[in-house]
Amino acid sequence: MMSAVSSNGPIRAAQYLRMSSENQRYSTENQQNAIAEYAQQHGYSIVTSYIDAGKSGLSLKSRDALKQLLSDALAAQRAFDAILVLDVSRWGRFQNPDQAAHYEFLCRQAGVRVVYCAEPFGEDVAPITTIIKHLKRVMAGEYSRELSVKLARAKRQQAELGFRQGGQLTYGFRRLLVDPARNPRQVLNSGERKALSSDKVIVIPGPPEELAVIRRIFRLYVRDQLSIPEVTERLANAGVKSYEDKPLGARTIRNILSNELCIGQMTYNVTTSRLQGRTLKNPEQLKTRFSAFEPIVPVAQFRKAQELSRSARFHDKDCSPEK
Repeated sequence: MMSAVSSNGPIRAAQYLRMSSENQRYSTENQQNAIAEYAQQHGYSIVTSYIDAGKSGLSLKSRDALKQLLSDALAAQRAFDAILVLDVSRWGRFQNPDQAAHYEFLCRQAGVRVVYCAEPFGEDVAPITTIIKHLKRVMAGEYSRELSVKLARAKRQQAELGFRQGGQLTYGFRRLLVDPARNPRQVLNSGERKALSSDKVIVIPGPPEELAVIRRIFRLYVRDQLSIPEVTERLANAGVKSYEDKPLGARTIRNILSNELCIGQMTYNVTTSRLQGRTLKNPEQLKTRFSAFEPIVPVAQFRKAQELSRSARFHDKDCSPEK
């Protein structure tokens, strides 16, 4: 392969680094080392870096560094004339391979070459290279699809065993860290995660005072026939507080009234969102349920709340979202 050194010296290059997880193989440091070695061997001088750490390659929307890189590459005045990236998958695992090709085309059209340092074709643009590159992009997207299916299956299996599978808990419940034998380790605070992959997380009822508030919400909604805005106002006037010393908002109250944890049942796979696509509600047969603890409110009262919610939904349209 020919050197990139021009008559004016090394070619100015930007490096793009992306890592979707803590996988050491693809750490930004490892990518940077490989790119630096390539640059030294092929006559590039790295003048700036764009880093998307902990970002999925499925789309552009959350990758601020790549957005900025593309913007800078298309600017009239730019600080670089080439982009060095480790391989095709670091550029992106777009489900439509033409999307990755489109971003590369925009750069090349602006006079900025895109170089894949760990790929056998490097910066070659021959027709056969284009075919190979397209296949690599298809494979990168297919890897994400296969991984998504495997992860979904594994999470559902764990949910069937009663283990929590991510997502925020509503008011009145807590996450308990347990060892593989289900022996308790500690209650996890907001933002805390398990340190060992062998440990699991289960859901437990929260403090008695919070459970009393949940029961009061159901009484006000079911027995007294108050709307969600009215329940919200009643609790605010009574000085009932949520977390961070804030009043319970209408959205939280709505979540409590529809959450099956209130009858001791952990429900998983209520909705599906694959590969950053639209969130869709799943039919009943696809949901996974696990009896986790004794009901907080009577089951009949909970079912009545669901009926009221469906029949009087229009009454609660003025519920304002929590700030």
